[in-house]
Amino acid sequence: MTMPASTHLDWPFFESRHRELADAVARWVATQSIPDADVDAACRQWVRALGAAGFLRHAVPAPWGGVQETIESRSLCVLRETLAAHHALADFAFAMQGLGAGALALAGSEALRAEWLPKVASGEAIAAFALSEPDAGSDAAALAMRATRTDGGWRLDGEKMWISNGGIADFYCVFARTDTAVAPAKGITGFLVPATTPGLRVAERIEVMSPHPLARLAFDGCVIPDAHRLGAPGEGFALAMRTLDIFRVSVAAAAVGFARRALHEAITHADARAMFGATLAAQPLAQAILGDMATDLDAAALLTYRAAWQRDAQGGRTTGVAAMAKLGATELAQTIIDRAVQLHGGEGVRVGRMVERLYRDVRALRIYEGASEVQRLLIGRETLRAAREAR
Repeated sequence: MTMPASTHLDWPFFESRHRELADAVARWVATQSIPDADVDAACRQWVRALGAAGFLRHAVPAPWGGVQETIESRSLCVLRETLAAHHALADFAFAMQGLGAGALALAGSEALRAEWLPKVASGEAIAAFALSEPDAGSDAAALAMRATRTDGGWRLDGEKMWISNGGIADFYCVFARTDTAVAPAKGITGFLVPATTPGLRVAERIEVMSPHPLARLAFDGCVIPDAHRLGAPGEGFALAMRTLDIFRVSVAAAAVGFARRALHEAITHADARAMFGATLAAQPLAQAILGDMATDLDAAALLTYRAAWQRDAQGGRTTGVAAMAKLGATELAQTIIDRAVQLHGGEGVRVGRMVERLYRDVRALRIYEGASEVQRLLIGRETLRAAREAR
């Protein structure tokens, strides 16, 4: 699939290395042919291929095989946008390596990081982030899973829900309640749990409209050593939020990738579709729809790369701009793709068509890593905070 040149990479948010990375990823992913009939096998293949090509090195810090000392938002976003424009599962495989290992990179012991992070970067080990529970999704501090002290370690009991890479991961960064006598967000601790730990099992495989490995996990008396703790006891909620903050903007970038592919498909179809003695592209209404799609796409990309650049170049607090990017890009991408389906007419809803796949692929992005409603709350709070500080 040949996509038009990504002229947005000429924006001042980027450096030449980002343009080179985008070009390298686009050329590489166009040569990949991984059957997705077996989603678990396909995801494993994508992880291995991304690792062999060196792209997973952008998902871990340099001391453990990464490209840069700290994970860079713009590189993550360029990678995710480019992969998403070609294949949703390729984007998923890349993203989950970063998110799954993020808490380990931030707060794991030197021994744990040395054991696992190089394998994440090479694609030898698959990572997973296990925060959500059946009754704790948007309210992430409401965890019921317990971790109780044992001699030299911890015993984990409970369930985790909606866990990406559930069932195929080699390790899970798990968050559990260790103290019930303090405020909910203050009594949570993070742990690294290898997939081979006795008492850990896949309780349910979850099928969703855009297939990828997803599961409900049960922890029945899983005992792990204290050395597998991620950060200090009680700091797990803050660690989970720091991890999500790093990768939230990259969700927006994936949405931009899906939307960019949808616009490309819509233009290609409109140019070829005969209608009223001309083409669909010659019809003024179709031109207006394409104009709206292009405008929304640039708005989504600007929000996304402004947030990524601000985190990389300026540092400091980026909660508000990251939430704006995640909210704006995912909502706009949904609209762009819906318009692409509409322009395709009956072909747009035929199973197997690219725009039909994109319609399914984009929908979850408005929910995971912070639903749109949660992002609106974050933006509102950050707007109030900034206004009060400016008085």
